Amino acid sequence: MNKQEVLNHLNARNIKFEVTEHRAVFNMAEASSLDLPYSDEEAKNLFVRDDKKRNYYLITVKGDKKVNLKEFARQNNTRPLSFASETDLRNYLGLIPGAVTPLGLINDEQCKVQLFLDRAFLQQPGLIGIHPNDNTATIRLKTQDLLDIVQEHGNQIFLVDV
Repeated sequence: MNKQEVLNHLNARNIKFEVTEHRAVFNMAEASSLDLPYSDEEAKNLFVRDDKKRNYYLITVKGDKKVNLKEFARQNNTRPLSFASETDLRNYLGLIPGAVTPLGLINDEQCKVQLFLDRAFLQQPGLIGIHPNDNTATIRLKTQDLLDIVQEHGNQIFLVDV
């Protein structure tokens, strides 16, 4: 799904969300230079794979947090992790670098990618800011609505403390 298809999908499911259009951003440093409302709800998304290229993970955390992949792998009982390639990102999630988002899981036809979501997004107000499969906009929606979409699609979800 592209950006418009994602927005249509949310509307069809009667999910409330806000959209903020902006210039294309490719990392958190560029995103932090934007004047986004609710920046404390903004997500950082890391698309990673294990060292055998058998398992793929999307790690979604609060934008101000750092993720130590070695420590994350130890805490979550995975093999050693590294960033997945641009080709893997395109093949599994249909996304480009800078547009990584949990909504890309809708494009994961085999439900191969597992979502590790920072449990902090469920704390009040329970909102998350993510790209709608395009890095020229950020949408804000209820974290539970996002989890429902991913779960309904069939990808595994793990709530983690980062």
